[in-house]
Amino acid sequence: MSSRSIPRALGAAAAVALAATMLASCSSSSGDEQIIRVAMGSPGEAQIRVWEAAGAAFEEANEGWTVEFNFMEDDQYQTIGLPNLLSSRTPPDVYFEWVGNRLETRKQDGFTADLNDAVANGPLAGIFDEDAFASATIDGQISLVPHIADVTNVLWYNTEILAENNVSPPQTWDELLAACEVLDAAGVTPIASGNKDLWAAGNWLAHVTSRVVGEEAYDAALTGTASFDDPKWVEAFGYVQQLADRKCINESINAIDDNEGAQLFFQGKAAMHPIGSWLVSWAIDEAPDLDFDFVNLPEMPGAGDQSSAIGVVTGYAVNAKGSHVDQAVEFLALLNSPEFVEQFIAAEAVPITLSAQESTSIDARTARLMALLSEAGAVISPPDTGYDLGTADAFYRALAEVIGGQTSPEDAAAQLASSVG
Repeated sequence: MSSRSIPRALGAAAAVALAATMLASCSSSSGDEQIIRVAMGSPGEAQIRVWEAAGAAFEEANEGWTVEFNFMEDDQYQTIGLPNLLSSRTPPDVYFEWVGNRLETRKQDGFTADLNDAVANGPLAGIFDEDAFASATIDGQISLVPHIADVTNVLWYNTEILAENNVSPPQTWDELLAACEVLDAAGVTPIASGNKDLWAAGNWLAHVTSRVVGEEAYDAALTGTASFDDPKWVEAFGYVQQLADRKCINESINAIDDNEGAQLFFQGKAAMHPIGSWLVSWAIDEAPDLDFDFVNLPEMPGAGDQSSAIGVVTGYAVNAKGSHVDQAVEFLALLNSPEFVEQFIAAEAVPITLSAQESTSIDARTARLMALLSEAGAVISPPDTGYDLGTADAFYRALAEVIGGQTSPEDAAAQLASSVG
């Protein structure tokens, strides 16, 4: 799922495969080739079909041009994959990215074309509401064509499992802990997560801690203007520890990856699964018969806004160092035309376009996710897209150690303060 947060681990096999890919790509230069190269983490088969259809339409309308797609394994793309592609002799002309720290880094490194004119008077004019570019604008430059506004974590639940065990979707923290007790006693894993790469549970638990310490304290600690060595953070990590102590999560949480965690949910082996809005499109291919729905993070004691959501805008940057900036912009304009927007909606991915706002075919769950993000009292930035990656990594590791029972809340806060202070 291309909109997931940033994993940290990459297997040796993936690295070898990437090295072979890069060696092959370096054998020729893009030069005057009429090829638009598009790179992203795999968005799933349903969305890949839309991308390929848009590519075929562009080729038909532009004789002699080819659109090539590089759908990489997510962890590979998000760690070493994209940087290596950008520095290769055949770099992508269009590539997936998150707004926030990552996009700012791409702009600083010269990999984002200035899209202001294209939006004001060019191919992208009239496709989006002007507010859609707010988070994609850096120092006055529109640096990204927004695609989707993702809620990066809610609590998905299997409606049949909850009903069979007389459990209601939890609305408060106490209700969540009580649900865990009932489900565990019935031999059902209450909540499944695959946190081997740290981001999957890390994103969820980051939202938990923000609800406890408050949005300002969360932002201050992650930006380095305040310390994690504070009683508020010990309290916040204490709620994370409760999830482990009350047997809410699978024992394998830190040993399996996000795909394996999702499979526990898809196969009915777990009642709930904390992950982002992309689960809807994911389930089209992986679990088409699954009856599932979601609740936002249950309300909990703390200083944070208990209606907050955690989310981020994702989209596609045009590579300023690519050979075909103008054609890349034209391709993205075609991709966001009403015809292909409707196809994305059918694949349960709703683009941020004016035509999507008028669509009557949006899945009810997806529509509610969009409303959740737009109506939230506060929107929390995921650590690995909104903040320094080193800080995010240390934060995620601390959360993993607490929920894995390896570190106490007190030690986690102290060690984190020491490592990022």
